Amino acid sequence: MRKRAAVLCGAAVVLAGSLTAAPAEAGTPRAAETFHAAKPVWKKCGTDDYPTLQCASVEVPLDHTDPAGRRITLALSRVPHTAKRYQGPLLVNPGGPGGSGLTLAGFVAAALPKEVAAQYDVIGFDPRGVGASEPALDCAPGHFGPVRPDPVPASSEAERANLARVRSFAAACGRKYAGLLPYIDTNSTVRDLDVIRRALGAKKLNYFGYSYGTYLGAVYAKLFPERVRRLVLDSVVDPTQVWYDANLNQDHAFNDRHRAFMAWVARYDTAYGLGTDPEKVEAAWYAMRAALKKDPAGGRVGAAELEDTYLPGGYYNGYWPYLAEAFSAYVNERDTGPLVEAYEDFGAIDASGDNGYSVYTSVQCRDAAWPRDWRQWRKDNWEVYERAPFMAWNNAWYNAPCAFWPTGSLRPERVRNGKLPPALLFQATHDAATPYQGGVTVHRLLARSSLVVESGGGNHGVTLSGNACLDRHLAAYLADGTVPRGSGGEADAVCAALPDPKPLTSKAAPTSARGSTLHGLLGFRS
Repeated sequence: MRKRAAVLCGAAVVLAGSLTAAPAEAGTPRAAETFHAAKPVWKKCGTDDYPTLQCASVEVPLDHTDPAGRRITLALSRVPHTAKRYQGPLLVNPGGPGGSGLTLAGFVAAALPKEVAAQYDVIGFDPRGVGASEPALDCAPGHFGPVRPDPVPASSEAERANLARVRSFAAACGRKYAGLLPYIDTNSTVRDLDVIRRALGAKKLNYFGYSYGTYLGAVYAKLFPERVRRLVLDSVVDPTQVWYDANLNQDHAFNDRHRAFMAWVARYDTAYGLGTDPEKVEAAWYAMRAALKKDPAGGRVGAAELEDTYLPGGYYNGYWPYLAEAFSAYVNERDTGPLVEAYEDFGAIDASGDNGYSVYTSVQCRDAAWPRDWRQWRKDNWEVYERAPFMAWNNAWYNAPCAFWPTGSLRPERVRNGKLPPALLFQATHDAATPYQGGVTVHRLLARSSLVVESGGGNHGVTLSGNACLDRHLAAYLADGTVPRGSGGEADAVCAALPDPKPLTSKAAPTSARGSTLHGLLGFRS
């Protein structure tokens, strides 16, 4: 997704409003198999970057327990296979939830070795509610418009202001999409994937997911293990923490990643002039935050927007040189222009971001139970903030609509699985959005899986981003199913991380073109 927002807070006990009745859960995924979608009709929709891209759509039941009921439309994209050897469709997903996968199909087909990509129909899709799929959700356009209240609820007034925002957002979703929200969830999307499989005429699926897409793939594998041919999971969600605990744990990991960025800035004091002591550089960043709270840069970048702007640096270090230049210009020259530009590039939310956030909240709030007592949120997030202040409250407010969500919640699937063919997992040791333990946990839960670790890496989404070692394992697996097998320990194979970028003034390129393209497609906020 493209970004985040807010802050949390609350007074007393805040219980959600009325809950709409949850649809009956299908006891078996076979309940919807009487529905057969028409074969997609592909049309050219190529771009300059991906000229062979094709587009189509497929209808799926809104409620998979009622295949004869209302239908919705999913947008698809495809780069068709060209080799004589055909290995079937390879569905790709960028995460989110709420991320559009249409362009990702073109990227993956172009980034894989030609001889491997040629053996697959690389299929992108916009999940239900997203992008070009119909209907697409947009609960509250402009919800993230600047300048928002300070995320840190240092006063009861600030807490009430942020609580009002998130309650208003949840209520708007309930008013606009009362008939849809009970069906915007991971399990419904998983069943959509199987409808797509049948529409494509494939007996089995190949699947490649990043971030939240790893959870989507793991749940598909749980419900339809005999229909999985290849399964690639990159930057792995811990399914035992869906979703409240996962967000609290993220806060610590993002704080560590932000401090790594501060240390990088200190290392290049000659370029940025912010000092050589990482702790003093970090203090300067928080002083900038305090100043922007009082006087937003360009009338647009206050404390919340500053956090929105620097969060992407926790996802991808290729952004560090640009963020450091904006930081330096503000502190050393009182020049707000680069900071406003960085906000527009990395932090501002457009209409697609509004859509992505609407789906993000709809899925996460529906997928699992969240605390409905605001006192629990307040207690937990202040505890996190004391040790990891960078995004604790910003992240809390981003997810806080779930305290007031107008539908009931489902139970997350237990993804432990001994029926799958070998799956291939990739995980960076310092990934902030999906911390390392998630990859280890899923490796343990999926029998016969292999885990490839990027040692020392902090980026989120590591394959097809310029690391040749990782990409060799990916290509070998997609070519013939080869997976590495370790002799013990958590990892089956280890690849060294790519070097951190250099300042823009250096002769070295600040980032790989492929890495920047990929992370632009994955977005932020998994």
